[in-house]
Amino acid sequence: MRIAVTGSIATDHLMTFPGRFADQLVADQLHTVSLSFLVDNLDVRRGGVGANIAFGMGQLGTRPILVGAAGADFDEYRAWLERHGVDTESVRISETLHTARFVCTNDADHNQIGSFYTGAMSEARLIELKTVADRVGGLDLVSIGADDPEAMLRHTEECRTRSIPFAADFSQQIARMGGDDIKVLLEGAAYLFSNEYEKGLIESKTGWSDAEILTRVGTRVTTLGARGVRIERAGEEPIEVGCPDEEAKVEPTGVGDAFRAGFLSGLAWGVSLERAAQVGCMLATLVIETVGTQEYQLQRAHFMDRFRKAYGDEAAGEVQGHLG
Repeated sequence: MRIAVTGSIATDHLMTFPGRFADQLVADQLHTVSLSFLVDNLDVRRGGVGANIAFGMGQLGTRPILVGAAGADFDEYRAWLERHGVDTESVRISETLHTARFVCTNDADHNQIGSFYTGAMSEARLIELKTVADRVGGLDLVSIGADDPEAMLRHTEECRTRSIPFAADFSQQIARMGGDDIKVLLEGAAYLFSNEYEKGLIESKTGWSDAEILTRVGTRVTTLGARGVRIERAGEEPIEVGCPDEEAKVEPTGVGDAFRAGFLSGLAWGVSLERAAQVGCMLATLVIETVGTQEYQLQRAHFMDRFRKAYGDEAAGEVQGHLG
């Protein structure tokens, strides 16, 4: 099963200032702020919704096709993704812009000053999915994740026009979208991903009830944080899957992307929706135990031992043969 993953490609540049921002601010001079903070360390992490999901799928051996836009500085990141099983040949490289990045400084009180540079991500709207499909011999599913908003709309419309099944996954972009755009992006989706809060926001902005949305999408997948995930289809009983026990709770960033990577890999393997959700929850658990969205290691035996403990022998037996 050939799955294309569209979405942002970015790096996070995280710095730590040992003092307090508040001590550097002069109350009557805030209209002319000019500050420079000498930081102790710089942590550069690979990220971006599309890249995170593709990385997780690559770890599971499903060879996803990453579709997005990056800058000429993407070479090292590309090599990393390729080493971890991701097809990056459909990433557009901008001739003028750098790869998107988040630059952030935290102080001793965990206050944060940050900026997000969109950069090359704005060129994702120039990517035609037909070119991607022609290169790989057709696409069975396109996951449309948070990206340049115009790119998300273009990819969705092209999937409809070319009858390619697609998954709608707005995540971070839902805050800036109006109801009309959300309706366009979810209508006819084979899968609709969101967390519980985003689910309510989708219903509020579109004016469509939960039941009405279920008539417009094939499968609705709602992540519930520590409670796992709920899968709904019109006219069927919901499927609920819990999370495996965590060995540690280090950082939640990227957990949702990891779940999607596991779920989409399950679809690629042809296992049931319940099994796909279990794989997603197991992969998400590995991420929450690690600092960084792509810093976890998937060791097959360890993964299957924990999967069996969480979901039983039958579930493990159905998944084990597929795990790359």
